[in-house]
Amino acid sequence: MRHNIRKIGVGMLGYAFMGKAHTHAYHDIPIFFWPAPAIPELVVIFGRTEEKVKEAAIRFGYKRYETDWRKVVKDPGVEVVDNCLPNKMHKDPTIEAIENGKHVICEKPLARSGEEAREIWDAAKKSSVKTMVAFNYRFVPAVALARDIVKRGLLGRIYHFRARYLQDWIVDPNFPLVWRLKREEAGSGPLGDLGSHIIDLARYIVGEVKAVTGIMKTFIEERPLPEEPSKKGKVTVEDAFAATVEFENGAIGTLEASRFATGRKNYNNFEINGEKGSIEFNLERLNELYVYWKEEPIKEIEGWHNIIITDGDRHPYIKYYWPPGHIIGWEHTFLNEIYHFLDAIV
Repeated sequence: MRHNIRKIGVGMLGYAFMGKAHTHAYHDIPIFFWPAPAIPELVVIFGRTEEKVKEAAIRFGYKRYETDWRKVVKDPGVEVVDNCLPNKMHKDPTIEAIENGKHVICEKPLARSGEEAREIWDAAKKSSVKTMVAFNYRFVPAVALARDIVKRGLLGRIYHFRARYLQDWIVDPNFPLVWRLKREEAGSGPLGDLGSHIIDLARYIVGEVKAVTGIMKTFIEERPLPEEPSKKGKVTVEDAFAATVEFENGAIGTLEASRFATGRKNYNNFEINGEKGSIEFNLERLNELYVYWKEEPIKEIEGWHNIIITDGDRHPYIKYYWPPGHIIGWEHTFLNEIYHFLDAIV
């Protein structure tokens, strides 16, 4: 048993939704993944509002907090910088962290534009540090199994990939004009926020895309200003998008993301159809993968089968968690993701 596992200092940028999710993962790495590739040490957390980031440092267990992100990326005790800030703050902190020799994991979307993403890419290519974009849905065990099935050729030639990522949190026209609805801050709407996930899964599971056509739509073009609700400002990102794609392997696909899918809170679904069978995944039932085999091994049994991923520890990542049959949750996708990143560093 290894007891000399090295520690890796973590500098967290952001304390809200994703900052909390990533911090939880760092805490639990040595609990589930043992021997761990490294023991995360929570060195410092950054936030722009001192009162809130101070509270987050106490709650999350960071040794200290900062209101200047440059102090985090230059800290000699920090080896990993984890960027969970809003989109407009992805480029500069990420590039400076790389230039200061830090390994960097950055939340998606990587940047507000292709130009910003290229700047980050160029900085990473010049460096020897490890860098990663945080697409946590790659690390859902059922998704990893789906990819394995496709890559092993068990579905044969792939014909179709269909994916939808649907939410409804801005259906109300009185919902305020928050930063996610401003192009100068977010870069895009559900195309970058939700669509980046299903685009990543399409490429990860099926392969590279060679042709695309699409449409974007903004349904409500003005919304109340958060600081002065009696006045309205212009929405400058899309509310929904749909695309058709052709993959390099000849398969075709449809991708859709919307914040106006009334009743859908976080519906992330994909289906793959091949010559020998099909696969379906639904994030709302993340411990399950539906499969259909054209040639059933038992002729009397036809139709779709539901694989409970946690029933077998041969399935991706499951051996690290609970005894067979005990489910895991959304938060464990970040654990798998952070484990992968730390393992790449070490």
